[in-house]
Amino acid sequence: MMTAMQTYLPRGELLNNESLARYTTWRVGGVAKQLYKPADLEDLVAFVASLPADEPVMWLGLGSNMLVRDGGFNGTVIATQGCLSGFSVEGNLVFAGAGVACAKVARESARSGLSGAGFLAGIPGTMGGALAMNAGAFGGETWPLVKAVTTIDIRGELRQRDPSDYEFGYRHVNGPDGEWFVSCQLKLEQGDVEAEQASIKALLAKRGATQPTGKPSGGSTFRNPDGDYAARLIEQTGLKGYRIGGACVSEKHANFIINDDDASADDIESLIGYVRSQVEKVQGVRLQTEVHIVGDYK
Repeated sequence: MMTAMQTYLPRGELLNNESLARYTTWRVGGVAKQLYKPADLEDLVAFVASLPADEPVMWLGLGSNMLVRDGGFNGTVIATQGCLSGFSVEGNLVFAGAGVACAKVARESARSGLSGAGFLAGIPGTMGGALAMNAGAFGGETWPLVKAVTTIDIRGELRQRDPSDYEFGYRHVNGPDGEWFVSCQLKLEQGDVEAEQASIKALLAKRGATQPTGKPSGGSTFRNPDGDYAARLIEQTGLKGYRIGGACVSEKHANFIINDDDASADDIESLIGYVRSQVEKVQGVRLQTEVHIVGDYK
């Protein structure tokens, strides 16, 4: 008897035992059992529907905000970078596929004279990831802009959902279980093209001046606790420059852990744990990770 995977002929790119280090901004991570780059949404629907109902699935955009352990991921990774890349503007509505870079949404929205999405220029990820965690930067957040989303479940069924189907707050989103974002519609305000572009330029300059953008990192490591900043707590604990193996707390911004010298995922995870324990010991605050740690130990 033929299985669903045997009868389905993927139109995208299916890779077996694929190293995830080249897909993550930390440049670390073991292999995935299989990694799929869908040709388009129709192909994605067919591929997802062909997977076993109990198949572990991980979605991967630009690979920021994610630490993949050295043992890799024993399941299917769906890589959206370069896929699910539909983008259009109609009036003050912006449509973006899950694989569209946040920076592109910011740039193209500004070019169309729309205001409100400029902060997305400071997020080194895709819209799929931004939706999943309510990503934010420079005082802006993703979900207040959302007018509608499209999701897919493990059976390959697409659904249109409204923001009312979700609860969201600082760096978290709760919604229907077993669904992943494939696109969104954002509602923006009318603005001035030159003013919006100047604002984005200023935000990027600030990001470059304050964050270690030239070093492999996962973005901000910890969430900011209420009324305080993770970077301040880490710096006040004397941990700037502290390293474990090839992983190092950035001297430029204490809430960034960088891959400074051929670090392993274990080096990075160990440093995350050490920073958290020391901040709790010295400052009395237990930091919560903003980065997602996935996969198996080696």
